[in-house]
Amino acid sequence: MTKTKALSSCLALLLLAACSPRDFLTRRLAADLIKASGAFRAQQRFELHTGVISNQDYLSADYLVLQHHGWISGVKAACPKTVAPPCWDVTLTPSGVDTFHGLIAPGESEKQSLTVPTAKRELIAITGIARQSNIADVEFTWRWTPLNEVGAALYPASVHYRSTARFRDYDDGWRVVQSAPHPLQPLDEALKNADPAQ
Repeated sequence: MTKTKALSSCLALLLLAACSPRDFLTRRLAADLIKASGAFRAQQRFELHTGVISNQDYLSADYLVLQHHGWISGVKAACPKTVAPPCWDVTLTPSGVDTFHGLIAPGESEKQSLTVPTAKRELIAITGIARQSNIADVEFTWRWTPLNEVGAALYPASVHYRSTARFRDYDDGWRVVQSAPHPLQPLDEALKNADPAQ
């Protein structure tokens, strides 16, 4: 009897040792894999165009935020032949120069197109996991965390987004699907197509 118990205990330990933490898709593992993915870690960047721009660009939500903060100003200008009037000649205000100065890479300040980092993603919660065989859809909520004053203006941290990522169970454990055949949606597309969470 004691030999049977000892043998059963040894067999159970061997089975447990054969399982890796990545064999079971838990909310914690899903969160760790999402946060570690390149698509999730990619910073949000904003591209500011100065000089003559279209009315559509000047009245876009991002440019309206910059105008509201007093970082840019525009005066009506003649349009290039490829753009329908009206057009605006956009410049940084003195306050805008102060705000953007530390964000612009050296040598970029004279260009008419300035790209600055503005925010990074923060995972809030895994809200559900739907498994089917070796495939799982993981729904999660996240938000932008501003990296600077421009990011705080463009991406308020109070807005939460909901996305769904596809996972696949391989021989070495679960992985986030980074590129997908037709019906699957990779993580970078899921983040681009995020819906505001309620």
